[in-house]
Amino acid sequence: MNKLKIVSIGAGYFSKFHIEAWKRIPEVELVAICDLDLPKAVEMANEFEVKHTFETLEDAFNNIDFDIVDIITPPSSHLKLCQQAASHGKHILCQKPLAPSYSEAKKLVESMNQSGVQFMVHENFRFQPWHQKIKQLLNSGIIGSKIFSLYHRMRMGDGWPDDAYLARQPYFREMPRLLIYETGIHFIDVFRYLLGDIQSVYAKLRKLNQHIAGEDSGIVMFEIEGGIQAILDANRYNEVECPNPRYTFGETRVDAEGGSLRLDIFGNIFIKKLGKPEEQIEYQHNQINFAGDCVYYTQKHFIDCMIKNIPFDITGNHYLQNLKVQEAVYQSHQQKREVKIDN
Repeated sequence: MNKLKIVSIGAGYFSKFHIEAWKRIPEVELVAICDLDLPKAVEMANEFEVKHTFETLEDAFNNIDFDIVDIITPPSSHLKLCQQAASHGKHILCQKPLAPSYSEAKKLVESMNQSGVQFMVHENFRFQPWHQKIKQLLNSGIIGSKIFSLYHRMRMGDGWPDDAYLARQPYFREMPRLLIYETGIHFIDVFRYLLGDIQSVYAKLRKLNQHIAGEDSGIVMFEIEGGIQAILDANRYNEVECPNPRYTFGETRVDAEGGSLRLDIFGNIFIKKLGKPEEQIEYQHNQINFAGDCVYYTQKHFIDCMIKNIPFDITGNHYLQNLKVQEAVYQSHQQKREVKIDN
């Protein structure tokens, strides 16, 4: 079988995780890296032994043949790049946030639906190995078939200094929406993946670091189908008791009729059946690439679905529903009320 040829757009902080993962997927060949700052693309290409570099996607179209565009650029560039790639018949994997606004994201998804190319959003948290294992355990009924609640506590500890985010992702400082738009959206998708559709939200958001533009702390309560309640208790300011808070991005507890399940900040999963001692569940997870190698698993899913011609887990339409929930969170905070979601 001929390898699928990929061009990566963007050579910023997160691109190295994509590129390293592509190099481990045998069914693909990463043939080029593009960045408007060409020296950055050249540096990345030299590090990962990628043959071609270009400033723009149009330069790549004019010089090489390829099948897939992997977009790892700021949200404001996504609509134009996706439409450009689709107009040349290239399939697309696009990082989140999908667009600066819900209306622009909707326009992007609708144009991709009409384009005839394959399109997937690079929403990688559901592919973290602990979330995959938790989903398997919940489906097995190990703590009962009726789930009562889920609680996730996140403390990132990267947002307290006066110069917070400058070293890694400086654009975080100027974003008018930060915590939910950039990080909370991951857990909106994870909650839907683990539990089902979200029916309503109630949110209280705060800004703890006064040197940034957007919110960096909040508590959001979700009502989920089947009467399940979920809480996201998130804070980028305070620190957590582990050397790498970006491994699991927090700790999770699920309570059900037959007991409880918990994920700790080191990626360990424990089951506590009612009336029984807690037991640790053995499964495979590794501290490589990013957050349990979820970038690799996301991209492998994308390629496997392409080869097998089956639907992606994260279609554009699926992701728009995540964004509806995201918008409801901000609406709830602003209006100080519960907001129902149109499913």
